[in-house]
This record gives sequence, C-alpha cells and structure tokens, in this order.
Amino acid sequence: MGLLTRSKEQVPCTVTISHRFEELSAHVKFNNGAVVNPGDSVHVHGTEIMAPYGEIVEEDRMATIVRASRLEQLWTRMTGDLEFMELCEFSFSEEVIS
Repeated sequence: MGLLTRSKEQVPCTVTISHRFEELSAHVKFNNGAVVNPGDSVHVHGTEIMAPYGEIVEEDRMATIVRASRLEQLWTRMTGDLEFMELCEFSFSEEVIS
C-alpha cells in the first residue's frame, strides 16, 4: 500500500443487533478474521436490519473495508487522541439542576 493510495477488501461478516431493555447495540464481526485499523472505514451491504423490542437479530452479510492510505493512518493516529478528548469534555458545578 502506498503513501496516498487506498485499497478495498470484500469480507463476509455477521451483524448482531440487540434491542432489549438491558442492551441496545449493533456489532459487526468479520468472519475471515479481518481487522479494522485507524482511518479505515467499513460499509455493510444490504438493507437496514430492524430488531423488534426485546429481541436480538443476527444476519450474515458482506462488507467492504476501505483501507486508509499510510498518510491517513498516520494522521488518524496523531489526531485521534485529540478528537477523543473532545468527547470527554465535561465540567462540574455546584449548581443543582431541577
């Protein structure tokens, strides 16, 4: 892979959607052991999966992993911590919220 070139990889995956009181989640597991690296993007093919309340739905799909270029990987690693810290911004005050 070059400094500025991206590559695409087609992979089989299992999508698990949980729509329960205890858990609301969506997970993708790559069935061939593929790993997503910083800067990569994933597109799962197919129609939207809807899980009725109280159930877990699991479907096998195909996904496309777009591998980031080396420059994009480096940039993501360098700036990722800063973007994460934006999500962590919070403050404490003595004011009571009613």
